[in-house]
Amino acid sequence: MSVTATIVGGTGYAGGELARILLGHPEVELVAMSSRGSAGEPIHRAHPNLRGVSSLSFVGPENVPASDVVFLCMPHGEAAREIKRYQGLARVVVDVSADFRLRDPGAYSRWYAWDHPAPGALDRAVYGLAEVSRERLGGATLISGVGCNATAMNLALLPLARAGLIERVIADVKVGSSEAGAEASAGSHHATRARAVRTYSPSGHRHLAEVEQVLGIESVDATITAIEMVRGVLCTAHVTTTRAVEMKELWKLYRGTYGDEPFVRVVAERGGMNRLPDPRVLVGSNFADVGFAIDERSGRVIALCAIDNLVKGAAGSAVQAMNVALGFEEVAGLGFCGLHPA
Repeated sequence: MSVTATIVGGTGYAGGELARILLGHPEVELVAMSSRGSAGEPIHRAHPNLRGVSSLSFVGPENVPASDVVFLCMPHGEAAREIKRYQGLARVVVDVSADFRLRDPGAYSRWYAWDHPAPGALDRAVYGLAEVSRERLGGATLISGVGCNATAMNLALLPLARAGLIERVIADVKVGSSEAGAEASAGSHHATRARAVRTYSPSGHRHLAEVEQVLGIESVDATITAIEMVRGVLCTAHVTTTRAVEMKELWKLYRGTYGDEPFVRVVAERGGMNRLPDPRVLVGSNFADVGFAIDERSGRVIALCAIDNLVKGAAGSAVQAMNVALGFEEVAGLGFCGLHPA
């Protein structure tokens, strides 16, 4: 094994996905997972898919050991308050929460309604989406997580933004129930969630801060809708372009942006059931499927991206970023292609 790794806050969905990926990683030995409420219990109590795969038991937060890499899967706000401690325990810290995603401390006041407790660390943190931060990730010691909705929007729109083609965007983002996390809430109660199509954020979702930062534009609005699906995000972005574009140009832009990306696939076929991105075929995988179409009547571009919110939208991107930071093969541990049917 090349490096040791620890997961802090390991009972949640992101922690479970990190464990699943790291336990199959050829360069990583997972040495510990911590939990406040489950210390002493085997990790398969929280993650039954790991029964027989690992003999680890959860340790308390006070017993987190030193390791080469530590992944922080703590509630938003906690990692920033304890970042110095964890940087003292590992040479690379990957925070899966939102605490280090934004470079501007003032943005946390605007979007998250709290004052960042470690603003000096924001300049050193590298945004953990390899498709936009690969050059900065090499040798990084503090890596931020990514927002799952932001990732779907960013990957859908990145080729258009880089080409200066975006005048205005309205993104319709549909999400599965696992996005709400493992803790039960009124919104995740089965009687409320089943057979529902519920818009819970009609405007102003905080992941837009990441979209503005990555794309360098402020002309994106989003509506987030919860649907009856466990895993997945589907972004359907309606783009008013700065000039007329044709399908041939869109193919050139998207192939030019993603042609060498190991985990982004362009899905924009002329026919068939699977001609455009669908999160169902990405369950468990680190792939992002992007696609596009043109409304011939209005000329608007429809840009799409589908991901598994727990993998490409969280744990998978975190491992991919770690791979780049440590000089491993970028695809190491992330080869699972998804399930069909799922």
